[in-house]
Amino acid sequence: MPFEDGPGSKDRPCLVLLVRGDSALVAKITSKYHDERPGVIALPPGSVGDAQGRPSFLETDELRDVPVGEFRRRVGMADPVVWDQVRHLAR
Repeated sequence: MPFEDGPGSKDRPCLVLLVRGDSALVAKITSKYHDERPGVIALPPGSVGDAQGRPSFLETDELRDVPVGEFRRRVGMADPVVWDQVRHLAR
């Protein structure tokens, strides 16, 4: 995931929203809740595969383009309830 405030990147989970050619539009997933940010969605426990069982949050207010070749692994499918929430925000 590219850093928001400068060069570089970080290995982090994300939700792929759209794939276009060689890049994917993604929303990042974080373990820190930022209540001041719009579009934060709490994820169901265990949905991200965190070994420590921490709560996770999807941040839909800042989407990123990530080259498809930079993805390391697939964790799973989006929870249908979460996917509906994301679709509702996109309207």
